[in-house]
Amino acid sequence: MSEVLLHIYDVTNSASARTNNVIVNLNKIMKDAIGVGGIFHSAVEVYGEEWSFGFCENGTGVFSCPPKQNPMYTYRESIFLGHTHLSATKVNQTLKELSREWPGYAYDLLSKNCNHFCDSLCERLGVQKLPGWVNRFANAGDAAVDVAENTAVRLKQAKSDIVSASKSAYRFLVGGTSTPDPTEAQESAQVVRSTNGGSNIFQASWIKNIANLKLSLTSQDASTGNQFQDHVSKDSSSGSAQTGSRIADSV
Repeated sequence: MSEVLLHIYDVTNSASARTNNVIVNLNKIMKDAIGVGGIFHSAVEVYGEEWSFGFCENGTGVFSCPPKQNPMYTYRESIFLGHTHLSATKVNQTLKELSREWPGYAYDLLSKNCNHFCDSLCERLGVQKLPGWVNRFANAGDAAVDVAENTAVRLKQAKSDIVSASKSAYRFLVGGTSTPDPTEAQESAQVVRSTNGGSNIFQASWIKNIANLKLSLTSQDASTGNQFQDHVSKDSSSGSAQTGSRIADSV
């Protein structure tokens, strides 16, 4: 059995001393004064050795150093996470497995950083995970990327839906005879065939008013046609009834 400690560092590996000081002061304000987190490096100590994860071009990104003495960062504080019931031999075996699973080239600031590694190690050691504030900035950045990607997908889909609906509306208004795309018909409208064998009419709820207007105009045309036929029938004695019938039929 061994106690497990989380060692937290301020990320001060910049070549600029001014930048490093800014990060230290930022962490003091964001974590100590506000309590929302900061820019941190974390490592897990178990059986007297500190373990963490970082970027490298070849080999594993898992590395160790004496507790609280990582030369790349500035030590800040430690948090007790509990005790592991794994033996030293079992812990070494676990670390070998993690070394294969966490190659250095796979390091990603937002989705696969040192804090994510420490969470994975703590889970296998059977102790509590890192406090949320340790990796909050990375989680917020990762969430922002997801939101941006999802928004782009939704905008693209919305554009496609608008184009499809516009085509349907256009075909409805002009009474086109072209056969609609089955996908468009399923997503944006329902195809209804005219009882007179005419062209397909797209009826959708969002153009209901336009449909009513067209039906109204059609009724007026039909009424006018009937009046014309009556007039032709009255003039049948003059020998023009046959011609009038042909005209009525064509209408």
